[in-house]
Amino acid sequence: AREGLLKAVVGEVPFVDVLNTMCDTTLPLTPPEWPEWGNPIESKSEYDYIASYSPYDQITKRNYPHVLATGGLTDPRVTYWEPAKWIAAIRKLRTDDGMSLCKINMGAGHAGKSGRFDRLEEVALVYAFLLMVFGKA
Repeated sequence: AREGLLKAVVGEVPFVDVLNTMCDTTLPLTPPEWPEWGNPIESKSEYDYIASYSPYDQITKRNYPHVLATGGLTDPRVTYWEPAKWIAAIRKLRTDDGMSLCKINMGAGHAGKSGRFDRLEEVALVYAFLLMVFGKA
């Protein structure tokens, strides 16, 4: 997004390292996804195309909005290290003093915590982050 357009971004289990994930044949969901996403291992044009939009591969030295990324340790779809390394790269390259926060739930998968009230804790985290960013906390 254009710099300054967004004040905050919340990535709930964000699929941000598309290129590395689609090149990792050890992940059980990668090969079945090649017809939809492309196979960057066998096609240079598909590799280049995925690299052109993969969020992790677009991180550069610049200002960023405040970012909260979440993940689940046992998520088979979006591995926990995707939001973690995305936030680490933003922290390293951001040129402002904005927040770059990562919360990995050690007892959850792709859909987050299960249970009526446990899920509300995750909703509350997102709301608290946004309230803080917008000066309402």
